[in-house]
Amino acid sequence: MKLTQTKFAGEKPKMSIYIKYIVIGIVALMFCSDIMAQSTNIKGVIFDIKNNTLPGANIYIEGTYDGASSDADGKFSFTTNETGKHVLKVDYIGFESYMKELELNGKEVYIEANLKESFNRLNAVTITVGAFEASETKKAVILKSLDIVTTAGALGDISGAMQTLPGTSMVGESGRLFVRGGHSDETQTYIDGILVHEPYTISEPNTAVRGRFNPFMFSGTIFSTGGYSAEYGQALSSVLLLQTNGLQQEDQLDLSIQSIGPGVAGTKLWKSGAVTASFDYMNLTPYMRLVPQNYNWHKYPRSYNGAISVRQKTGKGGLLKTYITYDKSSFSLDQEDPDYLPEAINIKMDNQYVYFNTSWRGTLNEKWSLKTGISTTGNFDNNSFGFGDYYGQLHGANAKIALANQISKKIKIRFGAEYFYKYSSEKYDNEPYSVHHLQNFTSNMIVGFAEADIYASNKFVTRLGGRYEYSAYLKKYNFAPRISAAYKLDDKSQFSLAYGIFFQDPANEYLMYTSRLHFENTNHFILNYQTIKENRTFRAEIYYKGYNNLVKYRLTDHLVPTDHNNSGSGYAYGLEIFWRDRKTLRNGDYWISYSYIDTKRDFRDYPGEAIPDFVSKHNFSLVYKHWIGGLRSLLGFTLRYSSPRCYNDPNKAEFNSESMTPYRTLNVNWSYLCKQNVIIYASISNVTGFKQQYGYKYASFANEEGLYESVPVIPDAKRFYFIGCFITLTKSGEANQLDKLE
Repeated sequence: MKLTQTKFAGEKPKMSIYIKYIVIGIVALMFCSDIMAQSTNIKGVIFDIKNNTLPGANIYIEGTYDGASSDADGKFSFTTNETGKHVLKVDYIGFESYMKELELNGKEVYIEANLKESFNRLNAVTITVGAFEASETKKAVILKSLDIVTTAGALGDISGAMQTLPGTSMVGESGRLFVRGGHSDETQTYIDGILVHEPYTISEPNTAVRGRFNPFMFSGTIFSTGGYSAEYGQALSSVLLLQTNGLQQEDQLDLSIQSIGPGVAGTKLWKSGAVTASFDYMNLTPYMRLVPQNYNWHKYPRSYNGAISVRQKTGKGGLLKTYITYDKSSFSLDQEDPDYLPEAINIKMDNQYVYFNTSWRGTLNEKWSLKTGISTTGNFDNNSFGFGDYYGQLHGANAKIALANQISKKIKIRFGAEYFYKYSSEKYDNEPYSVHHLQNFTSNMIVGFAEADIYASNKFVTRLGGRYEYSAYLKKYNFAPRISAAYKLDDKSQFSLAYGIFFQDPANEYLMYTSRLHFENTNHFILNYQTIKENRTFRAEIYYKGYNNLVKYRLTDHLVPTDHNNSGSGYAYGLEIFWRDRKTLRNGDYWISYSYIDTKRDFRDYPGEAIPDFVSKHNFSLVYKHWIGGLRSLLGFTLRYSSPRCYNDPNKAEFNSESMTPYRTLNVNWSYLCKQNVIIYASISNVTGFKQQYGYKYASFANEEGLYESVPVIPDAKRFYFIGCFITLTKSGEANQLDKLE
């Protein structure tokens, strides 16, 4: 038998056999692993908290590459071979991450995830109730700083520009801010958070005053017509908050040649600071000799003003600001007075004013910030009215410290304290009748305040606060709670509401005679809707104010403490609408304001509840500005209408039953850029020559026929004309003074 030759162990196999076995083994292992693995299918839908689907969300198993993205309907689906406990995570821009622990065992998993919007303070809702802000630093403000000073008829006056906004009543013989049925004494002005005493210039009786401060000083302005922060008090109706400029970019010299007088201002910069000095001289003698006036002037109005402002950086984020200004003005004229008819009385007025303000604000660390400051005011009057001389002086001071802490992304608190000092005196001499009158008082007040902004989400915020005040002069204290909230409907619109109690000292003219008075107070209820979209702004607001403890007094020959009490009261409610459009008209920009108010008061010497003589039921403003590139010109006009105000005729039985003529005016201005740094500017107020008459002034006593004689209250001229040339000198040659103009 023939044996066949075979291979035994020890013989060397071919390499291809090994490769074959290895491949077969790998395939077998992969096949077995697929059989043994428990794959799990995960699917579901991604929503927000309102059950709106979210497309493009990123869904994945944390620590793996297994996942998917949601489709246009928010749905997703993917398979994973992971087993055991794992965390499913969902990420979506602008929302908080969603996480859920899953048990992966091969069974299908279905997920419905509702994502909460993440909090971002930059995109969060802000409380806008009662406030109009003018700024160059925020995108969503209603006005820019330039708007204040390029409004026709404002004459470069901040208060004049604010009077084109809803909530104000036009009181042409005053010029001050009268807000939502409140007297001008109920509006306070703050610079860098510190109170300004006597913020208006002097003027002859029945002629509008102006604010003392030039608009170009300020980078931001907030005009709050009610419901304002607990940080501010001693104002029943409104606060005007002015923020001074920071550091400029280059050295600058400004020259102005005007029909009312010349001016010069210069700024010098250094590495971490700057100083600005200015001087303005006004003399209306040449102007008033050319333009007919309604009064006989002996000395035309003249004044001069000097100011110095220093800004200095401190540390990493602090800024120290110091500002001081001095103003002196005087004039003399004859005016008819019903007590001295048929003769006119001579009025002489001389005023000196000095104001000092220094403040510091900065960050202490990542969460804490601090702002503090102090201001002092000195106002001195030396006046003569007919047969009497009046001497008055006011010394005021305010010191404040305020801390803010960002407790978390959604909670911020502010708290602080301040001190108010006020000394006021008046002396009146009437030699022919041997009447000598001297009164004065000193008031000290300490204040504490605190409030918190609490964000529930990007769409809802609540502000809770309170303010405590104690007056050493009145020996009274008060506590004023404040609450406001805002809800964001979408990225463009929101609702805001506010409630608060607001207290204020009685006016100085009452405190002169007695300290046995209480704080006057009012309650504010405000609801606001605002939308800002594509350079168009719409704003509507309704409000109610209830007044309590208003001062009443009896008219006697000599006022005594018992003549005064706090039995007065009142109310005001109304509707305000604001519309601004910077898109529809090419190179055009306009805004429309309308306000309606119903109000009555029983205060001062009123015999009962009546409409105050400083309130117009309907107020309308239209402001338009147009840039003509070919002419390098900015044209503007302002149309204003206020319905007739009431006044009291003592010859009639009913109090405040007579009506003035309605207030109407059309103001026009023109700015022409001769060169980038040279501007010629002209304006005319009341172009159409509407007749303005603010009622009548009546005699103190009836004549032999039992009638009270009267003289009409009229402005000193029908129109006001202005022309000026403004030159700016800088190294770059690009800067100009357009922001200083009306």
